[in-house]
Amino acid sequence: MSLDLKRRLIAQLVESSRLLRNYIDHRAKQHGTTRAQWIVLFRLRQQEGLTQVDLADVLELQPISLVRLLDRLVEHGLLERRPDPRDRRANRLFLTQSGRQLVDDLDALRDTIATDVLRDIPADALQTSLDTLVEVKERLKSLGESPDIAIK
Repeated sequence: MSLDLKRRLIAQLVESSRLLRNYIDHRAKQHGTTRAQWIVLFRLRQQEGLTQVDLADVLELQPISLVRLLDRLVEHGLLERRPDPRDRRANRLFLTQSGRQLVDDLDALRDTIATDVLRDIPADALQTSLDTLVEVKERLKSLGESPDIAIK
């Protein structure tokens, strides 16, 4: 495979990723939320009761970066912090009923986005693309494990 083809693919991945993030941000805003808030709510629906540190680790964020986001979700009544019974320094995170309802409503938006963005692309092409992206992700993770490079 030529180096030019590899460069073009990387450029396309970067640009497509940016455009997709912007599109999701725009669509999330129409539902009164942000992409970042949506990701937190979605993850907590899957794993309620995580500590802030555990959630930051799962989302590959610095804990300090997550705190403001969590504060906004608490202010909007979508999330609550509960003291960890085993560690008084830690809080566990739980969705409120409103938070659960919002993330459930956003499932339909996620389906709409996937349908709109991937319309008319054959299933075999989608599967090949998915397999390739998973392989690229795993390679990036392993490259990030080398001592001179730190990727999160």
